[in-house]
Amino acid sequence: MPKLTALLLMQASSFNGGGHISSLAPASASASMDRTCQWVSSPDAPPDLFIRIAHDVFPLHKAVMVPKCGYIRKAVAAARGGPTATVELDLSALPGGADAFDKAARYCYGANFEISVRNAAALVCAAAFLDMQPAEGGLERRVEEFLAKVGLRTLPSAVAVLRSCEGLLPAAEEVGVVQRSADAVALRICNEVLFSTRSPPEWWTAELASLSPASFHKVITALRCRRAEPEVLVAAATAYAELLLAEVIADVHAADSGGVHRALVESVVAVLPSTDDAPIPAAFLCRLLHVAVTIGSSAKTCRDLELRVAAVLDQATTGDLLTLALDSAGERVQNVDTVRRIIGAFVERDASSGGGGNGRSRRASLSGAGALQGGGAMQTVAKTVDEVAAEIATEESLPISKFVGLAGAVPKEARATHDCLYRAVDIYLKAHPALDEIEREKVCSVMDPLKLSYQGRLHASQNKRLPLQAVLSALYYDQLKLRSGNGGGVGGDESGGWDAYGGMMRSARMQAKAEASLARENEELRSELARMRAYVSGMGVQQSKGGGSSSRTTASSGKKGTTSLWLLGSVSRTLSRLNPFKGGIWAKDTSSIGDKKIHSVKPKRRRFSVS
Repeated sequence: MPKLTALLLMQASSFNGGGHISSLAPASASASMDRTCQWVSSPDAPPDLFIRIAHDVFPLHKAVMVPKCGYIRKAVAAARGGPTATVELDLSALPGGADAFDKAARYCYGANFEISVRNAAALVCAAAFLDMQPAEGGLERRVEEFLAKVGLRTLPSAVAVLRSCEGLLPAAEEVGVVQRSADAVALRICNEVLFSTRSPPEWWTAELASLSPASFHKVITALRCRRAEPEVLVAAATAYAELLLAEVIADVHAADSGGVHRALVESVVAVLPSTDDAPIPAAFLCRLLHVAVTIGSSAKTCRDLELRVAAVLDQATTGDLLTLALDSAGERVQNVDTVRRIIGAFVERDASSGGGGNGRSRRASLSGAGALQGGGAMQTVAKTVDEVAAEIATEESLPISKFVGLAGAVPKEARATHDCLYRAVDIYLKAHPALDEIEREKVCSVMDPLKLSYQGRLHASQNKRLPLQAVLSALYYDQLKLRSGNGGGVGGDESGGWDAYGGMMRSARMQAKAEASLARENEELRSELARMRAYVSGMGVQQSKGGGSSSRTTASSGKKGTTSLWLLGSVSRTLSRLNPFKGGIWAKDTSSIGDKKIHSVKPKRRRFSVS
């Protein structure tokens, strides 16, 4: 047996292209299979072991393969016919297929073969499957040395090894080559971030585009285990998704035969890093969500993207949300409900975190700074939503329910002023002139007229498109401000013009008070005069009767005269208070008279009598 083995090895080493293909090998055998069959065939040592892998058949020798392959040794021992019988084995389940077995057989025969980053993982899996692990070393050891010295030393080669593992699952995971490759890729990325070796610095992101979503997810997990910065995870995720989905994003209406695009989008979304680890930019997430909705991705995928957008909604611009609300051409409103759900998720997230900035910084929320950040984020989102509502308000087919649902998704108290929201409402009313009073009131229900600025209330009070109730609310608020002496706008943000307006309001308030005081005194005078007329009339009636004694009449006349004098004195005092030249805002200006002596004529004292 050793002599036969040495003879076969010598034949293999001296082979220069001669020989023939075994009759058992089909005509469709690959070139590598042809070479294998040629260098192992010899008229002095006919093959007694035939290995079938799919459509390829390898004529081999038990004397060579059995000592180095534990799997073949066990199969030959279990075969019938004795040690000299020809054995046929089916190894179609071998990881790596016929190409990996060809190199494994070459190793057993001592022939030269090439180990590269594309077949290293397959050779490791094939060696493990065939149990080619002798104590003194074997095929797997040679491949491991190649990986350590060459295959996993650079980022491109490590990515190539990891990519080659995608067709070897789950065998590649069982032997650990997948984890080793993913760790090597993550290590090389971290090194490139710290010490870039190429230009531009983020060249490494393009290398990840060749990986499948499952392999990319393993790289992200390895980066997270290495405590990579969130910026690294974001750069890797956005670049990978953009490069992998470039064709889908470019033309979302392209024919999706077999749901390939939909499956690709869903798989990419499933492996994106979590929001807590790396918040992906809102602009990219909005575009990705628009693609997912357009191609009909699953509800789970769309909901996942909606929650991701809600987590970074304060970073989104009006254009980002319009990308979601409008169709691909950007002409018609299509997905208002999607935008409304995103806003609702943001509001819920902000409320659950106590306004702590969406829970992004635990330290900030504990110190109290998170509340301010959260309030600022809510106001930013409110302003963006108002601008989006103003943009879509021009759509004639937009129903009131969708407009109100979008504009009212943010709480009213989140806005410092409702001027932007009033602009959106006014645009909607102008684009829908056929609305009746009740419908216009429903549209205006999303805003609070009391939170408009002075310019906004002034415009609203003259806006004929607004319902009467909104106009009256604005006017009533102005009256309240007038009476309280605060003529400025809401929030205390008066400018120079607002100061002038405040002075004018204070002057008007003083004038109104003087007029009210004068009206009250006039009313008192009328009452006193009416009582005096009634009393004098009563006295005239009693005198016309002529009854009673002279003394009684005289006494009564004295009493009545005294009463009349008191009434007329009261009236005189009242008239003196109403003297417009005595004081008040109508008083005559005497500042120019100087110190000159003023002569006044003392009025004669008259005796009032009822006779």
